[in-house]
Amino acid sequence: MAGAIEKRVDAAVDAWLRWVPGWSPGTHRGRARLCRRCTGSPILAAAGVSNDVPHQVTHALVSRMQRIIDRRVDEFTEQELPALHAELTGAELWQSGGYDPAAGLAPEYEGLDPDPEPADGEQPFLFTLAGLAEETRPEPPLPRPPLSAEEKQRLRREIELADRCAEEAGREVCFALVTHRPRIQAAIQRFVEPQIRAMLDDLSRNLEPPQ
Repeated sequence: MAGAIEKRVDAAVDAWLRWVPGWSPGTHRGRARLCRRCTGSPILAAAGVSNDVPHQVTHALVSRMQRIIDRRVDEFTEQELPALHAELTGAELWQSGGYDPAAGLAPEYEGLDPDPEPADGEQPFLFTLAGLAEETRPEPPLPRPPLSAEEKQRLRREIELADRCAEEAGREVCFALVTHRPRIQAAIQRFVEPQIRAMLDDLSRNLEPPQ
């Protein structure tokens, strides 16, 4: 499986490198909250990405790597953890329906707040995606049948195994990502840093007192 993860990391980094040249600070709204997916992420440490790189750039990379980890855990759960797989599948069927604003998002938007706060001076939004999701939410389903004590114990054990699988997959992703450090850092230097310098220079000029 390590070889499969390495190939997936290769493909994900290639996809991120194709995305980076189109990034621009003016096309993304800032966020007021810390991103739990990116803050302190070992993925960024493995990629050699510093804290001063814009969040949208780092988030696009972290989300692509997280998809690889999630996919590995899903495969392991389906193949080796029947109780957990049945529980997750049943929960999805039980709770399906309604509008989900997070469904089908590109990696660079995955996990972000779909309703950012309006910028200073802007009018409040007429509606929010979270509000639409709430309006289309179906009636709450009937309670699911309770699990027996034996089923609960087995489910807890399989959850522990799934967590271990996620940790192992995360380590493999980080090890594979280290080999791509030069490409990642070169892309940031070429496409991201010049835009940040230009933005800071423009800000400095605007802050200079008139002659």
